[in-house]
Amino acid sequence: MSKKNSNVILKNSFKNYEELSHIYLSFKKKLNSFKKKFFLIAVSGGPDSLALTALAKAYSYENKCKIYYVLVDHNLRKNSSNEAKSVKKLLKKHQITLNILKNKKTIIKNIQSEARKIRYNLLANFCKKKKIKMILTAHNLEDQVETFFIRLSRGSGLQGLSSMKQIYKINGNIRLIRPLLDFKKKQLIKISEISFGKYFKDPTNRNTKYLRTRIRNLKSSLETSGINYDRIFQSIKNLASSRDTLDYYFNKIYKDIIIKKNKKIFIDLKKFYNINQEMKVMVLKRVIKDFTNSYYTTRSKKDYQLNQPD
Repeated sequence: MSKKNSNVILKNSFKNYEELSHIYLSFKKKLNSFKKKFFLIAVSGGPDSLALTALAKAYSYENKCKIYYVLVDHNLRKNSSNEAKSVKKLLKKHQITLNILKNKKTIIKNIQSEARKIRYNLLANFCKKKKIKMILTAHNLEDQVETFFIRLSRGSGLQGLSSMKQIYKINGNIRLIRPLLDFKKKQLIKISEISFGKYFKDPTNRNTKYLRTRIRNLKSSLETSGINYDRIFQSIKNLASSRDTLDYYFNKIYKDIIIKKNKKIFIDLKKFYNINQEMKVMVLKRVIKDFTNSYYTTRSKKDYQLNQPD
């Protein structure tokens, strides 16, 4: 497909493609609900992020908003800089300016986890400079199910197994938005192909030393055995509904027993020891997260000493 034709598709908001038009309308509805004029799109060059880029570009044609497209070069592979430049060149053909942020820190262990922390730090810093409050990522249905299995393998409870939230606050007032969690990867591949004619494959996605890759490779076998991703996703939604109910009551408890003053966090111990064990763990995890400005809460319960002193 020519550059001209693909740009026409973006300007028409995929109206000639019924399935893709449905995805765009869902995307548009979510962005409209935020009533914001500035967004950051996290780009990687893969089909998911290029689909998100295409949807955002189509949205920008219809709405008066400023959208920044940002790629983080983690500098983990020899050719990562050239790969980033290739994505920039592709998007430039479609009047999309890509900002490339280069990681300068050396990552030795816990590579995926550390890379994620660095990526969000760089994106958040970019947002602060540009006064952006929202980062959009291209996490999709398959990512959600993979996250479920990863957390299941670690013995996670309700909070973990309900997987990724559509909206998640990071680094102060910046919100991480995942508008594509309800859509399948094959749908996003189709969007990226008709919009840009190609996408880039990250070789680390095939590296079986990563648990996510090994779980991803199980998809075909699981579905052959009758374990359907759509049904798992429905279970995740049900768990998320239960989590939201729990969060509602937890937030009330947290507000009642936690006092924040002069960058310090105080716990009302009398009230703390009157709540149940699960809530105690949740409170301590939240305190650590708030105090350290971490993106995620700690995973394990085993290090918490929660008995009331004599």
